[in-house]
Amino acid sequence: MNAARVETILHRHPLIVGSGIAGLATALSLNGSVVVTAAGVGDGSSALAQGGMAAAIDASDALADHVADTLRVGGGIADSRVAQAIASSAPELVNWLIEYGAAFDRGPEGDLMLGREAGHTARRIVHAGGDATGAEIIRALRIATVERTDIMLIPRTRLIDLIRFGDSIGGILALTDDGSVEAHIAPGVVLASGGIGGVYARSTNPRDVQGAGLAAAARQGATLADLEFVQFHPTALAVRDHPAPLVTEALRGEGAILVDENGTRFMVDIHPDAELAPRDVVARSIWQHRRSGHRTYLDSTSSVGDAIQERFPTVFTAALEAGIDARRQPIEIAPAEHYHMGGVATDLDGRTSISGLWACGEVASTGLHGANRLASNSLLEAAVMGHRVASSVASSVLETADEQGTVPVDAFDRASRYYEADTYSVRQIAWNNIGIARDRQGLEQALEELEAIDGPPSDSSTVAGLIAAAALERTESRGAHYRTDFPDLDGELAERSHVTPRPHARVELSPLSASVIR
Repeated sequence: MNAARVETILHRHPLIVGSGIAGLATALSLNGSVVVTAAGVGDGSSALAQGGMAAAIDASDALADHVADTLRVGGGIADSRVAQAIASSAPELVNWLIEYGAAFDRGPEGDLMLGREAGHTARRIVHAGGDATGAEIIRALRIATVERTDIMLIPRTRLIDLIRFGDSIGGILALTDDGSVEAHIAPGVVLASGGIGGVYARSTNPRDVQGAGLAAAARQGATLADLEFVQFHPTALAVRDHPAPLVTEALRGEGAILVDENGTRFMVDIHPDAELAPRDVVARSIWQHRRSGHRTYLDSTSSVGDAIQERFPTVFTAALEAGIDARRQPIEIAPAEHYHMGGVATDLDGRTSISGLWACGEVASTGLHGANRLASNSLLEAAVMGHRVASSVASSVLETADEQGTVPVDAFDRASRYYEADTYSVRQIAWNNIGIARDRQGLEQALEELEAIDGPPSDSSTVAGLIAAAALERTESRGAHYRTDFPDLDGELAERSHVTPRPHARVELSPLSASVIR
């Protein structure tokens, strides 16, 4: 495959890669945009989100408490300025979604119902359909997007690479479902392409979510941050790997308990908050309990009982399909990769270190989550940052390039072999050596095995290698990053990590200032 066989398409509006909550919020906040998405519009991980969106809107709650919870769970390296900015936008953001038709759950008096999840000190989780919040938000935003005549939707078109014009990004190289390669040239690109779940053998994300945006930004030399911090959700149904059905944290907020095959609660001896401890603590505890020969279950039969069918229909249905009646039986669960705190480093306007390139949602790393994401902060961040990115893009003087752009030298080779990439091997390497527990030997082995995979580096092998390299440099355990050979927290390493990919570049642990990003 060569450049001569590529169709070039010129756009006069900014191009958004991805159609989850971050991508659609960006598109709806711009006056004209082009949305390129790998599947159908809204068919990514956002629609699978169950729990809800964190917002301090109750009279008994406070913005300061939401910020404090975010920083505490973030393991000492979450950015307080970012946490303040995003949490303070939550009430307005919830109203914006309601105006677009999102039907959040309400009580008898019409007030928004608020749930509680792990790490939160108050009930502040706005939810819809009991446990179908992501699907409801996507439903509303998808309808609004389709109705907008100034938004061009290009579905089933996968990002292969970013196209550079001098010092700026001005388009993408993409692969359609029929195997055609297209160059989409636009006045600015917004990455809203989601996470990295497909890099791991077991994830709550769809298998084809393999970090395409992160890998493309890395190939162009964008600064990346906090790559070692991968969150594993403690409670995914132990029946299949991709996507592993999520068993929402909101059940534990309503009193569900974690037990083993003997009916013994094991979290009470591990953390004072027991089942409502931060996700990294609960996931690691479940993983260790299963490694020692136990089976692990979430039991809501006493706390929620028959009401699970109405209040948490997504979980009830998934369990029933696995042969479990959650009204009467505990649900067997196991951890699964869920969310990447790391990503393309951005400022509070979503700007990256490369002109013409913005990022928002899970592909980005704003510093909000630190070493471990607070439950239900991800949907909030995605929507808030979509608004902020749109404002930044709109205020930038951008023009569609008319000169010849450049892509990485192996771009066309990767496009032609996209469906032949050895993603199975990558998933096993990542799960075994870059997963919930890590050590130097395993991380070095992962890098060696990834390097040995035939063919040009795929998105998943690129991302796995970046995570392994970052995990090697952080010689401590902090948040979701757990090193069995360095099991303790090191106060001298209480900094975010960042790297600008280039030959022989090393991951640095130091303050990530705006000057590093721009």
